[in-house]
Amino acid sequence: MAEKIVFYTNPMSRGRIVHWLLEELSIPYETKTLSFEKREHKAPEYLSVNPMGKVPAIVHRGVVVTETPAICMYLADAFPAAGLAPALDDPQRGTYVRWFFFGAGCIEPAVVDKMLGRPPVERKGTLGYGSYEDTLKALETALSPGPFILGQRFSAVDLYIGAEIQWALMTKAIEPRPSFQQYADRCAARPALQRLTTGGA
Repeated sequence: MAEKIVFYTNPMSRGRIVHWLLEELSIPYETKTLSFEKREHKAPEYLSVNPMGKVPAIVHRGVVVTETPAICMYLADAFPAAGLAPALDDPQRGTYVRWFFFGAGCIEPAVVDKMLGRPPVERKGTLGYGSYEDTLKALETALSPGPFILGQRFSAVDLYIGAEIQWALMTKAIEPRPSFQQYADRCAARPALQRLTTGGA
């Protein structure tokens, strides 16, 4: 099977997170940018890749992977030389997986509900994330003592959670607590992300 990664994205999407990871991995990839205005993400050709008609998506070794956190976990495992994922038998693997799922299952829905002004439910146990306040409190524990989620080691989960926090701060969906702002700044200083920001990748 072909080793080359085909990366489907749009600059105004979560594809920026995967793009950042591809740069961190320093591996060759082919970018296919889909125009939202032309609805290329809803064209039959792309729907055969992702029936949801959403980006990002990758194809690697003939396998399609969608959903940003799944792509990040997959790529970090597929290219272990970059050191962005703990091995399966590494004690830090549980923490790594835990916060990936927390990012997708708690942070994003809690922040989006808050942004859209959705009223809190009477029984917060019916929501996967409980409450917005509980989610932010738990997130702070992930960032302490730092500097990264796995301590001194930067990993793909920092890339994912860091991007979520950067976006939430930019849109003012979360308050700029020092722990959030400092963590976002550390992630933003990564050379791979700097290359994307300055147009060098």
